[in-house]
Amino acid sequence: MRMERPIDRCAGLDVHQAQLTACARITGAGGEVTEDVREFGTTTPDLLALSDRLRSLGVTDVAMESTGVYRKPVSYTLEGDFELLVVNAAQVKHVPGRETDVIDAAWLAQLLAHGLLRGSFVPPPEIRRLRDLTRYRRTLVEDRNREVNRIHELLEDAGIKLAVVASDVMGASGRAMLAALVGGATDPETLAGLAKGRLRAELPELRKALQGRLGEHHAFLLARMLSRVADIEEDIAAVQGRIEEAVAPFAAEVGLLDSVVGVGEIAAQAILAELGYGVTLTPIPRPAG
Repeated sequence: MRMERPIDRCAGLDVHQAQLTACARITGAGGEVTEDVREFGTTTPDLLALSDRLRSLGVTDVAMESTGVYRKPVSYTLEGDFELLVVNAAQVKHVPGRETDVIDAAWLAQLLAHGLLRGSFVPPPEIRRLRDLTRYRRTLVEDRNREVNRIHELLEDAGIKLAVVASDVMGASGRAMLAALVGGATDPETLAGLAKGRLRAELPELRKALQGRLGEHHAFLLARMLSRVADIEEDIAAVQGRIEEAVAPFAAEVGLLDSVVGVGEIAAQAILAELGYGVTLTPIPRPAG
């Protein structure tokens, strides 16, 4: 691994859910090394105390392993005051020369002091917020899909074959028919008459598909499922509105991604959230021939 500049005042952090170990490594003018090892909690007051302690020691650079969600409050508290490196645990493990009695925080500080660590990408706050939103949108869409699948299964259980005729059971026509079923309508002629647009060309097949055994039990469950879908769709719309606000400063980047064949606006927003902006891509050479 290529060595970067040596760092005279740095710290390594070993982060866990409820506590962390901080090792500040100070190299004096004559090359002598002193280590200040302390334990801290992970509440916000504890992390502010950690920041104060590191600043009082003149620490300029801090390294920690990427320990999932536990490292986030730590890195977010420190990022404005120190050069912060969040490193992959595998990278630290594969650096040779560690003595068995060296604690994790001290080993991180030692590697950082000698320029032997490479930080992972930590997006800036505005991209982190966008990422939270796009990931939650994806979760909501998946939740909606699961609920719609439950509706399909319930209709099959009741002998209602609406999905065979209608390409989208949750389209305008399908929703009108489902609402009528919840309301107690059972006459296939009446239900099929709710079809709109091109689906009206399928009235004979619709009448057959809507003749089933949907009773009060099915209607009760269907009402709950439709209500859940409506709630999720409302949440999706609200989250999408926040996403639109969050990506507004990056309209040029989103537009460029959106221009790629197969990448729509939703995908472009998600790509921006995951990769950030200002990313340099290395072209992949085409194979000869």
